[in-house]
Amino acid sequence: MSQFTLVTGGARSGKSRFAELLAAHVHRPVIYIATAQIWDEEMALRVKKHQQQRPSTWRLIEEPRNIRETLLELKDEDGVILLDCVTLWLTNLLLAGQAEQIQRPNPADLNGEEFPLSLQNDTPISNQVEPQVLTIVQEVAQLAQEIKPFVIFVTNEVGQGIVPENPLSRAYRDLAGRSNQILAQSADQVYMVVAGFPMEIKHSGEKLLASLLKE
Repeated sequence: MSQFTLVTGGARSGKSRFAELLAAHVHRPVIYIATAQIWDEEMALRVKKHQQQRPSTWRLIEEPRNIRETLLELKDEDGVILLDCVTLWLTNLLLAGQAEQIQRPNPADLNGEEFPLSLQNDTPISNQVEPQVLTIVQEVAQLAQEIKPFVIFVTNEVGQGIVPENPLSRAYRDLAGRSNQILAQSADQVYMVVAGFPMEIKHSGEKLLASLLKE
């Protein structure tokens, strides 16, 4: 198995199941990082279904935002880290940034500390938050390559439908697409899962891109 593997696909494509099979195939302890936050009954049901389909022996870490810090804490583990999913993590970061834009505290109350995603009220959220989040994604991608355990990230292809009608949704779509590119560049293997079947896309794509750039 490669050091860092990225698994992507559409909704209900089978990507999570495939990633879980990859993690189990290594026959090492698995640490499952869940980025979901439960806000309603529908999300609670989705989380419950995920819990039921994975082995109860897997260690669970629920972390919606601080993935960089979590990977650092796990950097010497002898096993497999499976994170599901990247796009929920990005959602959490983006909404945290939006909340800070709507209601920023008095700077005098921060005691010299800054928010991880700082915003100015007169600037569109995509222009402010995206560069900061992409910097975090770059750092996480590098960590995934460097730490001792094998790492598997599950993400989503969210930009293949209609153009969203509101600015926040468009900012999220763009952020997810650019983040996936960063992670795919760093990953040793990238799989696209379609209708339950995985396809390895990085190596063939690299060869094609290299041949086109030579022309």
